[in-house]
This record gives sequence, structure tokens and C-alpha cells, in this order.
Amino acid sequence: MEINWRLARRRKALWARAAIVQAIRRFFIERDYLEVETPQRIPAPAPESHIDAIPADGWFLQTSPELCMKRLLAAGYPRLFQLAHCWRVGERGSRHLPEFTLLEWYRVEADYHELMEECEELLPYVARAVDLSDQLVYQGKAIHLAAPWELVSVKEAFARYAHLSMEEALQRGLFDEVMVQDIEPHLGIDRPTFLYDYPAVRGALARLCPNDPSVAERFELYIGGLELANAFSELTDAEEQRARFVSEEAYRRSLGKQPYPLAEKFLQELSNMPPAAGIALGVDRLVMLLVNAATIDEVVAFTPEEL
Repeated sequence: MEINWRLARRRKALWARAAIVQAIRRFFIERDYLEVETPQRIPAPAPESHIDAIPADGWFLQTSPELCMKRLLAAGYPRLFQLAHCWRVGERGSRHLPEFTLLEWYRVEADYHELMEECEELLPYVARAVDLSDQLVYQGKAIHLAAPWELVSVKEAFARYAHLSMEEALQRGLFDEVMVQDIEPHLGIDRPTFLYDYPAVRGALARLCPNDPSVAERFELYIGGLELANAFSELTDAEEQRARFVSEEAYRRSLGKQPYPLAEKFLQELSNMPPAAGIALGVDRLVMLLVNAATIDEVVAFTPEEL
């Protein structure tokens, strides 16, 4: 049988991917993080209107390992990381796969600012594993990784790049559309950008800013116009979290989406969780950036269409 040249051509990217994953593990192990593996099939995902889980024999394939990892924080584990396979309905495109790899890490007694600092340390560390310095070239553009990185609030980004205000976009249900079309292409072009302080309604599991409860302590990391990570200071008020889940689930149902049960064990244990912060980073997209791949298909062993 003739060799599958499409798979064979990924050899260099897959070797680089392996080096990147190994470097990620070294980074967190050196900082006293415990690597964990939590179940990938769960009874109840966190309800989020813009993310849909894949049903699996009465339960769901995880869209993120965060609920299980936070239960471990509540049980007394101070620093955790995981490289997890996750699934989401309808995620397919040049930057999306329905099955993808997330790096998630959590720290107690930390907030989203400290996660920003950790990102500024992690990316150059991992880049060196594939023989890059503090600069990478992605799709013809040089991006400098040396800290400090750019900080732009969501409200400021709408004022700078969008054709309407953040408040108007939320009111008209256009927030995600404007983000993708008007704002994201401008972020992280010369150096990585932290887009931070999201409107409170866009931080279902995030703590609100003490000085401004209209915004959540959440950021997303962009490099070369590519969204790479989502992070926030964790909400630890179990009653408030329950109310947010109920509200978000009601909104999901109003959109005709599949209903989710409440994640009762998570909610019951949340009050034991100390102040903490957590982040999810897309490993496939990180590899895209570091090997200068135009599409996500180039950096995974198999796409769904090849199975």
C-alpha cells in the first residue's frame, strides 16, 4: 500500500509538538505543580451559552477539566496542572477541532494577575524547546515574547477597534461576533496581548472585581491574532456560583440547546476552595504558533476527516 504522505509530511511538526509538551511538563514540575488526570466523561459540564458538550451515554465528554480540578483544590491540593483531551460540538475550522488538547493549571492564593506573570514565563520557556529565542515569526510577522506584554481592557478594545461600544454589543447580542471580526485580528500582533476585565455577564465562573463589580477578573491571551488562553480569578462563593449556573442554564434552554443537569458535587464542595486562579491554554494553537503553521490540521497526528 502506498504511504500516506499527508501524515508523513507532519513528521517535523509532530516532533516539535512532542518537545513542546515535554517542556510544558518540565515548567510546571519545576514549580511544584502536581500533574493530574481527571475523567474525560462527566455527568454535568459547566453551563456556558457559547459552548456545547458532546453527549456520551447519558453523560457528557468534558469541554474542560476545570470542575474536577477545582474539586481537587477544594480538597487541599495547592497547585495542579493537566494536559487534557476535550470535546465541543461544532468546533471545526482552520483553528478549531471538535477534539483538542487543553493545558489547564490552577494555583491557590493567586489571582489573574499572577497567571499573567506565569504566562510571560511559560511561553519563552517552551519556545526555547524548539530552538526559538524571545522572538517567533508567525505567518510573516515577528512577535516578541519578552515581558512585559500588552494589557488592553475589553472596554478599551471595543473603543479602539469596534464599530460599537461594548455595552451596545452586549445589548444587541453581538459581543462574540464583534470580538471575532473587529477586535481579535488586532491583538498580539507585535507582542502578546492580555485582553482583560471582561463584562461580568461574560465570566460565569470568575470572581468579580472588588472595585468594579460590572467586570470579572478574567483575561484572554492573544498572540498573532490567535486566541491562546482563557483565565480568571476563581469564584468561590457557592451560592453565587449556583445562581449563575441556574441563570446561564435558563439562557441556554431559551436558545433551544440541550439541557445540562447542575454540577451538584462541584457546587457542594466549592465553599471549601481557597482563593485561587485558573487558566486553560490551547496546546494545538500553541504548537501552531511555535512551528508557524497556518492551520491546526498541520500540528495534530490525525484530523477527524482522516479517521
